[in-house]
Amino acid sequence: MDNYVDQQLALAGVCQSAFLVKNLARTGKVEPNAFEASIESIVVTDANDTVEIFGGLSGLQAGIATLENQLNNKSGRKDSEITRYIADILGLERKLTRNTTTLNTLGQRIEHIKRQRMHSELFEAPMIANLASVYKDVISPLGSKIQVAGSPDILKQAGVQDKVRAVLLAGIRSAVLWRQLGGKRRNIIFQRNKILKVVHELVRQFEESK
Repeated sequence: MDNYVDQQLALAGVCQSAFLVKNLARTGKVEPNAFEASIESIVVTDANDTVEIFGGLSGLQAGIATLENQLNNKSGRKDSEITRYIADILGLERKLTRNTTTLNTLGQRIEHIKRQRMHSELFEAPMIANLASVYKDVISPLGSKIQVAGSPDILKQAGVQDKVRAVLLAGIRSAVLWRQLGGKRRNIIFQRNKILKVVHELVRQFEESK
């Protein structure tokens, strides 16, 4: 895949995190394949290409669909809540990449998670809690906290809070990758049709691979 396609895959990763945050906050549940692919992407730091970071196109199905809905005005399925989460994630990423010390700290914490993974499953509650603590300790202090809307009874559950923070960390990881691949916020507006063309092709490829 070329660089522009990889760029949109990374953006789909951001969209997938926003999608997962909304579902967690509203229902306390997640689509397992999307959740696992996003969490896994945090610790995949030596992949050959972007799609490999998410374990293939199937791992990004929810993110690609979300990106398509957010850009396709004709669909009538654009979600303002997801738009806000995407914007907040991209805003935090911008602050992160401007802060070398914090960026280095994040890299060190993720390497520590990778070492811990030798003894624990990444999707077990203690490891999700560890990922959540990385977000809370490293990312949250960068700026205004992302205001997550949802059911108060669900959001006060520690397990849900940890999953939300872990998923937001995955969103930051995708946003950093998107920026490294040349992604710019203005392009989402001014290159909407070009991006949609790539997304439609990704959807076609996914359908053919079933």
